[in-house]
Amino acid sequence: MSDKFTTIEAQASYGIGRQLGEQLAANSFEGIDISAVQQGLSDAFDGIDCQVPMEELQVAFTEISQRIQKVQEAAAELAAGEGEVFLADNLKRESVVTLESGLQYEIMTEGTGDKPPLDATVRTHYHGTFISGDVFDSSVVRDQPAEFPVSGVIAGWTEALQLMPVGSKWKLYVPHHLAYGERGAGASIPPYSALVFEVELLDIL
Repeated sequence: MSDKFTTIEAQASYGIGRQLGEQLAANSFEGIDISAVQQGLSDAFDGIDCQVPMEELQVAFTEISQRIQKVQEAAAELAAGEGEVFLADNLKRESVVTLESGLQYEIMTEGTGDKPPLDATVRTHYHGTFISGDVFDSSVVRDQPAEFPVSGVIAGWTEALQLMPVGSKWKLYVPHHLAYGERGAGASIPPYSALVFEVELLDIL
């Protein structure tokens, strides 16, 4: 531990700075000036008049917001294009079934139990990845099956689950419009992301 932060007050103050820095890093923009951020924080805390006229601040905020939006739109277009190419290539595989909605699946294990209706609650194990193979969520990794209503999940899952007999394990290839769409899901799933799930239907509750 640094010898600069030996008192409770110093440690708490550093902790506040860390939290602010982490929040800023998660919502940053290219070219951000940390020294200017520190000056603004110091001036506000000390009650010093703003060194930049409010009109100029508003212009700067608007410009940066527009830049961020353009970056996000470019990233979304790239993700959508990559997903479309992936799914187009995937449907050429003989083992893959493509439904009218655009949902694709392949059967890894075929179960023999009942198929859950829309109003059912099910227990599943799942492993979710992006088309890159990077994992974003997995009950398998947590070693804890998940329970949820068939109607309470993304559209791709809702459609697939009603086709799956209990005991089945399917691999789902979900286009973005049947997943989290143009909005994504928080920080974990970007907009327009096609997703891949291995889903094992354990039981209907």
